[in-house]
Amino acid sequence: MTRAPREARVSRVSDGAPHVPVLLAEVLESLELPGRTLAVDGTFGAGGYTRAMLKADPSVHVLAIDRDPGAIAGGAPLVAEAGGRLTLVPGRFGGLDACVRDAGHASADAVVLDIGVSSMQIDQAERGFSFRNDGPLDMRMERAGPSAADLVNESEEADLADIIFHYGEERRSRAVARAIIEARRKARIETTAALADIVASVVWADPASGMHPATRTFQGLRIAVNDELSELVQALHAAERILRPGGRLAVVTFHSLEDRIVKQFFSARSGRAAQASRHLPSLDAPAPRSFAVVTKGPVLPTDAETAANPRARSAKLRAVERTDAPVPAPLAAIETLAALPARTGRSGGARR
Repeated sequence: MTRAPREARVSRVSDGAPHVPVLLAEVLESLELPGRTLAVDGTFGAGGYTRAMLKADPSVHVLAIDRDPGAIAGGAPLVAEAGGRLTLVPGRFGGLDACVRDAGHASADAVVLDIGVSSMQIDQAERGFSFRNDGPLDMRMERAGPSAADLVNESEEADLADIIFHYGEERRSRAVARAIIEARRKARIETTAALADIVASVVWADPASGMHPATRTFQGLRIAVNDELSELVQALHAAERILRPGGRLAVVTFHSLEDRIVKQFFSARSGRAAQASRHLPSLDAPAPRSFAVVTKGPVLPTDAETAANPRARSAKLRAVERTDAPVPAPLAAIETLAALPARTGRSGGARR
């Protein structure tokens, strides 16, 4: 589960970057950068992983992608500093293979993905990701398309409950959706503080976790606004298509929905039997093993890292290496993990 935004405050590092990349040493180790030619940072953000990869091997070229125009603009100084070794591309990581080919490369040697919202986005009240600092209810990473305010004010009650329950894992999703509908009858819900207050009126705080009652609802809406889970599925397939044999893929996730998709994809593509679960669809029939497992199980942050950077507490790293097997057909079972269930049975576990 994504932790409350107050635990995702921006940290400062010695080189002035406004973000501390999580599990950095472990990510670099899993990618085995020395000797590689092209590395792809699918989630550039403040450039933490990109900067580290450029320093790790003076011969590596990094192609970094981000859908946030602010991140692209903010990366200009690093592009200049890299002396031609960094290509910064605006776009979604779900199309990272097309980004690599459009930049003139036939394949990549390494790909890293740091999934979810960045600390920078959370700390900018005007972006509307956090309820800690009141701002417009936005949440759009690309600053284009329908916003969270549009979703909250225009969706049907059942659809809101589905989003909040399945993407936010909020068990009182029906009560939250009902409270939103009642509130918007009086006035349009336009700010993060207004929505947080509505949610807090029907979801009680858990003193043991220290999590704000609105945390799960905000997570669910953010994932829906940005289509984050479907984008992750597309990115995994894109990395599979663009990595050369021996190339490495490292993915850092921050909540169970993301990690479940990555775990199931890696298990299926490496030929390992995934743990059966009544909550998950069965995996597709075995296909050629396009990946070999690098990290056996998730790599977790150390106590020292979480003490220095609380954002790391829920992080998990998984990594695989591309084999020489042809690219199999897309995994339909994995794609279903990113989608809301069919209307029949939706929100079935949500409490009133």
